[in-house]
Amino acid sequence: MVNGTSGRFAEVFEPKTGEVQAKVALASKVERRAAVENTMAAQVDWGATNPQRRARVMMKFLELAQRDYDELADLLARKHDKPASRSTRSAVRALPAGALSGVPGGVPSGGLSGVPGGY
Repeated sequence: MVNGTSGRFAEVFEPKTGEVQAKVALASKVERRAAVENTMAAQVDWGATNPQRRARVMMKFLELAQRDYDELADLLARKHDKPASRSTRSAVRALPAGALSGVPGGVPSGGLSGVPGGY
């Protein structure tokens, strides 16, 4: 992660009310370049990681997404100015399955039973 130190900020608005809900630091060109370089280096390291270890990391991500699913659904609903409806929650439920697309073998052959919105 590269922290924005440009001294510039942007406001984040609540879509429903138009009120400022947060401020985010804006990156300079140098910071953006560093973020891209960090990402590229991380990809090389990730690609060199044993596939079994990568699968364990992705399964931990799945576990955390399940644990915090209600909070993720609420954040997504706020972002899109929609109630945390079934459709919004379905989108959050699909997140872990999509995350497994980078795991060798993809979704386990037994499916994702027990995963909200699983296959």
